[in-house]
Amino acid sequence: MMAGLALFAIAFGYVEAAVVAYLRSMYAPLRAHYYSATAGDLFPLLSVEQLRALGPEYVARLKIELGRELATLLMLAGAAVAATRRPREWLAAFVLCFGIWDLSFYVFLKLLLGWPASLLTWDILFLLPAPWVGPVLAPVLVSISMIGAGWIALGREHAGRPLHMGAAGWCGVWLGGALVFAAFVADFRNTASGGNPNAFHWWLFGVGELVALGAFAAGMPRRRGGATTPSASSAPSEPRGGK
Repeated sequence: MMAGLALFAIAFGYVEAAVVAYLRSMYAPLRAHYYSATAGDLFPLLSVEQLRALGPEYVARLKIELGRELATLLMLAGAAVAATRRPREWLAAFVLCFGIWDLSFYVFLKLLLGWPASLLTWDILFLLPAPWVGPVLAPVLVSISMIGAGWIALGREHAGRPLHMGAAGWCGVWLGGALVFAAFVADFRNTASGGNPNAFHWWLFGVGELVALGAFAAGMPRRRGGATTPSASSAPSEPRGGK
């Protein structure tokens, strides 16, 4: 199952990189209309007002792009649904699939376009619900974290030793994710209005990563006397009152 998910995510990463290659060639003349940017630059972004000034078809293209981003997430979620049977497995599969897809996307962008120039090159991650921006290194670190967490969680599910997150653990994971998200969108008003990105909030990103990964690690089954303590759901059960 994990091999199939990985194959799908890598292939989808290539498709995403190919789409971006087409989009850049299409938007390069539009950016040249407003900015004298060098080839490969992504910022400043074209604002909604600038797109409206170019014509209604350009605003329609923005809506199409937003729909494509939503469809991308649904495709990754759908692949995880097809490969799993339980909600807990689905979440782990989605996290694994997303991480591999995003990481392979950057690998293929480098192969197809020679971009990014370095891991500190700024990128536009998503436009929903607001522009997510940050150095490429940041989403790469998130992707590696997601691949590791998804792989471990799925492996433990198949081995009958699932994670025991609990309410506090899930709150920690979601809190960490919210902090990482905040780091990516903290400057959205500036970037959405056509400004160059301000300094990335690495401290906020780092705290979010540590909180989420710490909460995940805390959900690992504890060992007693050298053996992993099984959960009630994973321990073998016998019928009550007899054999």
